[in-house]
Amino acid sequence: MNNAQLEIQIIASLVAIACAIPGTFLVLRKMSMISDAISHAILPGIVVGFFITQDLNSPLLILLAALTGIITVVLVEYIQKTGLVKEDTAIGLVFPVLFSIGVILIAKNANDVHLDVDAVLLGELAFSPFDRLLIGDTDFGPKSLWVVGTILLITIVLLFTFFKELKLSTFDKGLASSLGFSPVIIHYGLMSISSVTTVGAFDAVGAILVVALMIAPAAAAYLITTDLKKMLLLAIAFGVFSAISGYWVAHWLDASISGSITTVLGLLFLLVYLFAPAKGIIAVMYREKQQRTEVSLLTFLLHLKNHDEISERHVKHLNEHINWQKVRSKTVLDLAQKNNMILIEDQIVSLTDKGDKFTSKAIDYIITNEDAQIEDMKDDFFLFRG
Repeated sequence: MNNAQLEIQIIASLVAIACAIPGTFLVLRKMSMISDAISHAILPGIVVGFFITQDLNSPLLILLAALTGIITVVLVEYIQKTGLVKEDTAIGLVFPVLFSIGVILIAKNANDVHLDVDAVLLGELAFSPFDRLLIGDTDFGPKSLWVVGTILLITIVLLFTFFKELKLSTFDKGLASSLGFSPVIIHYGLMSISSVTTVGAFDAVGAILVVALMIAPAAAAYLITTDLKKMLLLAIAFGVFSAISGYWVAHWLDASISGSITTVLGLLFLLVYLFAPAKGIIAVMYREKQQRTEVSLLTFLLHLKNHDEISERHVKHLNEHINWQKVRSKTVLDLAQKNNMILIEDQIVSLTDKGDKFTSKAIDYIITNEDAQIEDMKDDFFLFRG
């Protein structure tokens, strides 16, 4: 592995970390699409900054782009607060207009300058090692490394400084206000950091990968944990893993690095979406299957409690009278026996003391819907727990 390959992976990893931090809070605040809006709407800020400085590396570009990002958020929220349209519609109205203004400015005034739409949208990590930061005769490495590294350092400092405020304003704005914090200032601070991060990563990776790195790792982490600190760490880990593995996928396929990283992010999210322990599709389907079986069990136990006739308590009654399939009947009987709620003698089913007590509690819950909670009942009687 040569120096250029190492530099590309370091830059991609730094961008992933810098995007994961604000991205986590955007996902928690249900503002994922605002990152896409910002990533496109800041284009006129970049163009105006270039017109003023005639220098693509000027810090003024980042500042004006961040300002445009804040203007985007303000416009979206203003339109949303009118109550005439929802947030997604407001985003769909604002960012195409601002992005189109940037495109028109480029087409009319900067056609002969290396400031084109493709470069902004796609980016190319493979070129980042060739744009060096030279001071005198000293080579300090790629400019993107310093730009993204500086933004990441500022983001980390702000995260540690305002972590409590960010957490409170994200989960409970009312409590944050009562404690003297300003959710509005925190909100626009987060939007500013998101804008600056997006602009800083433009030259290296482009807007599409910035959006992917902001949302996909945080969304995957959200499906795994409910702890904010763990979610931040998981989002960072997923982002760095995707950045490095995506680079080697691109190297193996001889394809776009940004495209490969985004693809790895998508596959990673798909795996988490399917196999996450609590919120994954498979876990949810399994839990729903358990709940259906528990409802069937409760139905059967209530039937036993209300009928003393032998014919009504025969094993075959499940198939003949309750009209259950054999597989379902066997599942219900096995679960009841496993939890020692029934006793079967000569194909006749009877409630045990434990089964009778459980059924009585269930009846109380159905009638009153208070005091006893169904989940506590399951914990007490070990349904599906042996």
